[in-house]
Amino acid sequence: MANPNDPALHSWIDIAPGSDFPIQNLPFGVFETAERGPRLGVAIGEYVLDLYAVAQFGFFDDLELGAKMPKVFRRRSLNQFIALGRPAWRAVRQRVSELLRHDNPALRNQEEAMRECLVRQSEVRMLRPVKPQNYTDFYSSIEHATNVGIMFRDPANALLPNWRHIPIGYHGRASSIVVSGTDIRRPNGQRKAPDAAAPSFGPSQQLDFELEVGFIVGKGTHLGETVPIQYAEEHIFGLVLFNDWSARDIQSWEYVPLGPFLGKSFGSSVSPWVVTLDALEPFRVAGPVQEPEPLLYLRQLDNHNFDVHLEVAIQPEGGPETTVSRSNFGLMYWSMAQQLTHQASNGCNLQVGDLYASGTISGATPDSLGSMLELAWRGTRPLPLADGSERKFLLDGDRVTMRGYCEKDGLRIGFGEVTGKVLPAPAG
Repeated sequence: MANPNDPALHSWIDIAPGSDFPIQNLPFGVFETAERGPRLGVAIGEYVLDLYAVAQFGFFDDLELGAKMPKVFRRRSLNQFIALGRPAWRAVRQRVSELLRHDNPALRNQEEAMRECLVRQSEVRMLRPVKPQNYTDFYSSIEHATNVGIMFRDPANALLPNWRHIPIGYHGRASSIVVSGTDIRRPNGQRKAPDAAAPSFGPSQQLDFELEVGFIVGKGTHLGETVPIQYAEEHIFGLVLFNDWSARDIQSWEYVPLGPFLGKSFGSSVSPWVVTLDALEPFRVAGPVQEPEPLLYLRQLDNHNFDVHLEVAIQPEGGPETTVSRSNFGLMYWSMAQQLTHQASNGCNLQVGDLYASGTISGATPDSLGSMLELAWRGTRPLPLADGSERKFLLDGDRVTMRGYCEKDGLRIGFGEVTGKVLPAPAG
């Protein structure tokens, strides 16, 4: 049985060099077409492999959970498939890898099956990959936290005393997480200018993006149960790109004393393809040295960061796209394992499909900052775009697109993109 991550594997499907979706990736998502209702698929090159159709042709029948496969593959989310557990995820990925290998004629030589099982990505509409009951947003980039501390507090004490001891996070609103391609309407809200005597209500004037990577819970826990850090990744199904849109003026007025609220909950965008931890295994890296050493329950011995290259682009309406940031997920001070272990440390129960976001991912250089707040330094350093215009914050009509990929020894594992366009605020 071939290792699905083997760099030497290649498919009988023609896959362009540099594609995000080679045979070594095989991310999971949910799609529909005019003729096909919502169902699960796997990305391969420029195609989607329809897992429901694959099951209908009997290619999963000999798997241990084969009888359950057709049912879970015809759903509007990955939740029920994820709930089958890691052995099922791995078995399906392994079988898909075998079916797509260049030397396996089982699917390739069945004309009807091939026609039914493969759909061009250009012909599908991608849906939100999971239905999260809960959403937690962390604040785990030391560069981002330091920059925000310098801007809003004492530069000599940019990090709050707890930051190096605990993965800071807050519970966000799961209902407003939308799939890539969904337009985001500028929110109305209360905001108060520094020199104003009282707050006013109206459209946010400081709309921002936040470059983040999210992970999806694949194994739940019972209320009162904790997750030791050495087992944390057993509870993670896979990773997505995540844009946590933020209204900075609304946020800055409301967040004391209880933290983010309406300045965040108006919308967050998630990429449609979930890249499994198994596919990312070759790209593990050590994270930053943690000083002081975390408390014992957060202490990790192995590499739990991943070398994911990230990019952010802004495209004004009718204008060209400008890449404004290049960062890396491997820079995160607090790892996903530490985030999940900390979330469960008080006995909070995890649920399959829950979504956790990293917090803004910023690097140490000016071109690696993960938000407009930092790139334009709170509006004091306008950011030039390719069409000659400048941005302090996002304008109506701007499209923000985030992309991510891992690359090593000629192998590229990509996430696709998460994109959204800013619409004017609702009237009234």
